[in-house]
Amino acid sequence: MSEHVIEVPSSHLRPGLVLDVPAGTRDFLVLIGDTDSRAQLLNDETGRPLLRVGGYMTADGAVIDERVWTVRESVRHGNRLHLHLGPSIP
Repeated sequence: MSEHVIEVPSSHLRPGLVLDVPAGTRDFLVLIGDTDSRAQLLNDETGRPLLRVGGYMTADGAVIDERVWTVRESVRHGNRLHLHLGPSIP
C-alpha cells in the first residue's frame, strides 16, 4: 500500500479518532471501510490545522457528505503525523 493511502480503523470518522498520515504531504487518500476518499490538510485563518475529507459511502450504504474536521493535536513521529480529530465543522 502507498504511504499516501491511510486506513481508518472504523467505518466512520469521529472526534477522538487518531489518523496516522504521511508528514510533509497535504493531500492523501483515506480508506474508510470499503471506500476511499480524498483528504487534505488545511489551516484556518488563525493557522490551526483542519482536515477536509471528501464524501464517502459506509459499508451499510449510508452516504457521508464532505466534511471539514478540526484537529485537536498533531504529533510528528518521524515521517508520519498522528492527527487527533476534533469535532467536524458544520
